Amino acid sequence: MIKWLAHLKTVLHHKRYVMQHCFRVGLYRQGILHDMSKFSPAEFFVGARYYQGNRSPNEAERSEKGYSSAWLHHKGRNKHHLEYWIDYSPVGDHRMTGMEMPVRYVVEMFCDRVAASKTYRKEAYCDRDPYDYYMRSQDHYMLHPHTRELLVEMLTMLKDEGEDKTFAYIRREILHKRH
Repeated sequence: MIKWLAHLKTVLHHKRYVMQHCFRVGLYRQGILHDMSKFSPAEFFVGARYYQGNRSPNEAERSEKGYSSAWLHHKGRNKHHLEYWIDYSPVGDHRMTGMEMPVRYVVEMFCDRVAASKTYRKEAYCDRDPYDYYMRSQDHYMLHPHTRELLVEMLTMLKDEGEDKTFAYIRREILHKRH
């Protein structure tokens, strides 16, 4: 198959999962608009060039160039990525730090992580995969403590209690009561 077509199918597959997950928790607009920047030339053409099917093309571009131009473009335009919220601290030593993310974007980030695990793990996916991926990567994440706590709460619930219970809880308790 032509790489750009395979990349397009992967992006659409992932977007469909995120949309389904966002709809389950009541984030309809975010579900529809999720990752629209992936269709921009800056992201799509790079993604097609580095497409492999079993991992993010951004990782392949980063391996070759030492950075990912597509990722730098993407994270600066999508509020569901924790990297969008990294800024200089307004207090103390003014180091770079994670700012607190609005709850609706933390939930979209959760939906994105679940969808990415399903997209790349395919039939091998299980509900603990997003949690395991987070745990392997958490040391280098710059997350505000409240954002980290909320994300881990959702990932842990998914791992321990499954999708139905987790999505219902997110809709009822996290988005409805905390907003």
